[in-house]
Amino acid sequence: MRPGVNAFEHEVHAEEGSARVGTFQTPHGPVETPAFMPVGTLGAVKTLSPEEVSQVGASMILANTYHLYLRPGHDEVRALGGLHAFMRWEGPILTDSGGYQVFSLADINEIRDDGVVFQSHIDGSRHLFTPESVMEIQRALGADVVMAFDECPPGGSSREVVSRANRRTIDWLERCRRRLEELREGDGDGLRQSLFPVLQGNVYPDLRRAHARDVLGMGDWDGYGIGGLSVGEKKSDMWPVLELLDRELPRERPRYLMGVGYPDDLLEAITRGCDLFDCVAPTRNARHGTAWTSTEGQVNMKAARFRMDSNPLDPECDCYGCRHFDRAYLRHLAVAGEAFVHRLLSLHNLRFLIRLAEEARLRIPRGEFTAWSRDWLERYRAARG
Repeated sequence: MRPGVNAFEHEVHAEEGSARVGTFQTPHGPVETPAFMPVGTLGAVKTLSPEEVSQVGASMILANTYHLYLRPGHDEVRALGGLHAFMRWEGPILTDSGGYQVFSLADINEIRDDGVVFQSHIDGSRHLFTPESVMEIQRALGADVVMAFDECPPGGSSREVVSRANRRTIDWLERCRRRLEELREGDGDGLRQSLFPVLQGNVYPDLRRAHARDVLGMGDWDGYGIGGLSVGEKKSDMWPVLELLDRELPRERPRYLMGVGYPDDLLEAITRGCDLFDCVAPTRNARHGTAWTSTEGQVNMKAARFRMDSNPLDPECDCYGCRHFDRAYLRHLAVAGEAFVHRLLSLHNLRFLIRLAEEARLRIPRGEFTAWSRDWLERYRAARG
């Protein structure tokens, strides 16, 4: 970090409309925004080494509080030097609160005002997540940015359900902040962490606006997580919500759009003022033999049409796979079930998204982003069909 620069400062360098280029400072280095963060759920980006993740251009990665709490356990990670040392990643790390997984993956026994009782998806054991315990877990993991524990209703939830979740999320946010401050003062280890609140409200404009204003009324925050927009709602409902929040949130703070990371969604969200993104889609799609391309949209590498195709997967891509192998070989690996193709396609899909963010960072200062992204989206969607 440069001398005189505060941890978690976000400097906006250029804007075009709501799209902007910035630098988000963290104790483990800067993040140039907009940026896509690969997901390392269990402390590893699936099939890839930390060096490979760095080589595709990633600066910050995400790890999962729920999964790391269940195994190996946050106390074990702390004893082994914290998450950075444990997974050998030297750059910034963001940990989510585990709230999404508790509400979507685990068998929930009871949602209460004090927290959530759930059963582990691994062995059925019962656990209680509270705002306080989630802060204790994330403090032990040692991530740079930690997310507040929130209630995330699924897409299609009623106004009553969403409104109740909003109230509970505000109450939990205050408890998260209080407990994290206690931990900072009590452990004396000098660990610097930033707490991001999670903005909820589903697709209801008035509830979104009210929740954002309630969070802003609680004081200043280093950044904001935008939740509840990748939980089953229609894509067409996402964009008005982002436009509303763009008007409500301070321009000088980064906005993290949680769980969103398909190529077209990335550009649409950058257009509407979002800065940070994460999604499991790049590596999950890779494990199913699916890749993104600039010329043909999304393709299934098992397709017979690639059997004798000696072209690179994407002629515009500079990833390791596109520089060294052709489509025929990738198809062979995919059809044969060779794990090597999962690595190659994971590298490619991650690089594809990171290159999009890099291109956006080049175009915005020149005033070219709006026209470029519009043309790119038209070509991509036409190729995708």
